[in-house]
Amino acid sequence: MDALDTLLLSRLQFAANITFHILFPTISIALGWVLLFMRWRWLRTGHTAWLGAWRLWTKVFALTFALGVVSGVTMSFQFGTNWPGFMARAGNIAGPLLGYEVLTAFFLEATFLGVMLFGHGRVSERMHLVANFLVAFGTTMSAFWILSLNSWMQTPQGHTLINGEVHAVDWLAVVFNPSFPYRLTHMLLASGLTVAFLLTGLAASQVLRGRANAATPKVLRLGVTLAAVLIPIQILAGDLHGLNTLKHQPAKIAAMEGIWHTERGAPLLLMAWPNEAEQRHDWAIGIPRLGSLILTHELDGEIQGLSAFEGAHPPVKPVFFAFRIMVATGMLMLAVSWLAWWRLRRTGWRTEVTGPRWLWRALALMTFSGWVATVAGWYVTEIGRQPYLVYGVLQTADLVTTTPAATVAWSLGGYLVLYVGLLLAYVAVLRYLASKPLDAAGPDPIVPGMTPEQGLTQQGA
Repeated sequence: MDALDTLLLSRLQFAANITFHILFPTISIALGWVLLFMRWRWLRTGHTAWLGAWRLWTKVFALTFALGVVSGVTMSFQFGTNWPGFMARAGNIAGPLLGYEVLTAFFLEATFLGVMLFGHGRVSERMHLVANFLVAFGTTMSAFWILSLNSWMQTPQGHTLINGEVHAVDWLAVVFNPSFPYRLTHMLLASGLTVAFLLTGLAASQVLRGRANAATPKVLRLGVTLAAVLIPIQILAGDLHGLNTLKHQPAKIAAMEGIWHTERGAPLLLMAWPNEAEQRHDWAIGIPRLGSLILTHELDGEIQGLSAFEGAHPPVKPVFFAFRIMVATGMLMLAVSWLAWWRLRRTGWRTEVTGPRWLWRALALMTFSGWVATVAGWYVTEIGRQPYLVYGVLQTADLVTTTPAATVAWSLGGYLVLYVGLLLAYVAVLRYLASKPLDAAGPDPIVPGMTPEQGLTQQGA
């Protein structure tokens, strides 16, 4: 019983850590590229509003990056404290991939982040733009390596087992495992959507609080347009990811869709209450055959049920409900972004509070919708892999620490208190920054009206 409690508590602790950690890379990955765009628009147009927007959002990026680093380090510690068996048996794969992330991504973004934050007016505009690019590129490379490792844990290949330990035999196969392209694409798009709604949400809050400035319409238009473009692409990417998951992790699909027994023409369950003990739904609302059509692209496509994976399928309720939260949030994103783009385009992207106040409220409420969808999606991914830590290779229960359950419970409680406090502080700081006047002051060699060529050659490249 004590071992079971330790397993459950260790899983909850890692879930708490990854839930908190993933919030910040989800913003920083795409925000780096948004900052590069803002910086380029400033050089291109000379409009100080773009410079003010860049300065505000670099502060957001710096804060986000710092919290992402701290929570990432804490999370990596748990490989040793809570999951020593994982590093002992799969460290030959996990160690190098995590090392590549540090060497090729973290060092790059950490080094040039200093130039990006403090180098404006001290280095040439060309060098400063390059620093912006390298920071954005570094965040994307970080996602590349982390998602490569996570994807290998979901769809492992390119390895062999020697005395119970995993060893790489083909690093290309390890890195570019079957689910990696889909997971990387899905995550990058999720980051873009998270940042898009964060931009629009804070801009809408500025309007509602009477704090709109010259940068607000530009940020609003950028965010709404980005969201409206990315969400249909994300839906397509999600469909392709689903087909890949059906091929390599059919038990996860069965849990996501609540399919108990193998069947053809499976319905799409919009909502239901799974009863795992009796392998049925206590009540359900569904559309006949649509589940098979979406999953297999055939009305009578066969979907394996959970009964085909007796003792080797994930818990149904967390995966089932998390998947529906993710999809429902995505559909809401689609509706709000398209409606906002249509409505605000008609008004010339004006931000007067006398305009569509209901729309400002809707956008403000959607500020952190990207977080909701991303966390729900990660729960589907990670819980859906159970009972394996490395799918089909290493079981979770075999790799957990022997630390007493009481010790894990104390550390879990400490993490939860700390993370709730940090998250509330982070949101409060974002609201404070959004309420400040437009900041386009400070040392800057560029003046409005200067051409891009003049801007890039100012101070000498």
